[in-house]
Amino acid sequence: MTQVLEFIEYNSNYFIIGLSVALIIVIILYVAQIREYHKHKERYDSLTRGLSGANIEDLFLKINTELSSLNRDINLLDDNIEALETRLTFTIQKMGFVRYNAFADTGSDLSFSIALLDAYNNGFVLTSIYGREQAVMFAKPIQNANCNVPLSPEEMAAINRALMGESAEKIL
Repeated sequence: MTQVLEFIEYNSNYFIIGLSVALIIVIILYVAQIREYHKHKERYDSLTRGLSGANIEDLFLKINTELSSLNRDINLLDDNIEALETRLTFTIQKMGFVRYNAFADTGSDLSFSIALLDAYNNGFVLTSIYGREQAVMFAKPIQNANCNVPLSPEEMAAINRALMGESAEKIL
């Protein structure tokens, strides 16, 4: 035992230096652990969004409830969009317009025919014929791009423009 004490006494400087180095390493590791702890704490706080006393199970249950609610809302929106798209097919989507001079003595293109059709090519063609003494306006029904009443060339041109997506003629 005396030999051990003599060895320690003889090499005490080396023991002190070794213990000092070991202490510095422990301090560095401690500081690194504190930094790591704060980083994880910040991530946990952002996960719980400041909920006091929240645990992970409660957080997951809350997120699951919110996701279920969001899924319900998305399904409701999808149903509403589908209903709107169905309704939109019956709205006026195609328009064709033709201006013309119905009578040679009027001097200008004051008469017109306008075709208004839905997605299924149903709708009507509206015609206004302007003359010096009177103006007449009438409508003819259109079913599947056809009419059961005879059409004038201008009315047929308006329907063709609507079918081809040409809404109006260029007026110079």
